[in-house]
Amino acid sequence: MTVEVPSNPVVIAIKVSDRALADRVRAVLAGAPGVRLARVDEPAHVALVDAIDTSASQEAALTPREIEVLNLLAEGASNKTIARRLGISIHTAKFHVGSLLDKLDASGRTDAVAHAARLGVIQL
Repeated sequence: MTVEVPSNPVVIAIKVSDRALADRVRAVLAGAPGVRLARVDEPAHVALVDAIDTSASQEAALTPREIEVLNLLAEGASNKTIARRLGISIHTAKFHVGSLLDKLDASGRTDAVAHAARLGVIQL
């Protein structure tokens, strides 16, 4: 079987923040027929960029307890209610809420719920 290589190669740009991953992708593409890697700031036909599924990465970054707290936040529960429902101290409930705000880069409780819903971490 003969593989026909086009006379004009496909130019691919790599924009991946993980240096090791970018080097591995470059190594794989370097030997591919009909493909050429773009030089810096050169227009490309295709760009390989960081395309991490944010919902999966965000969900993986949240602990099971934080997801429970997030679901209670979605119900409008106060820290006192969260503590009572989960059998934890109010201080621990506040800690979990603060951690969620940081991880979801949210400005408040409602914003955290909105971010989580958009990311698919919780269902409203």
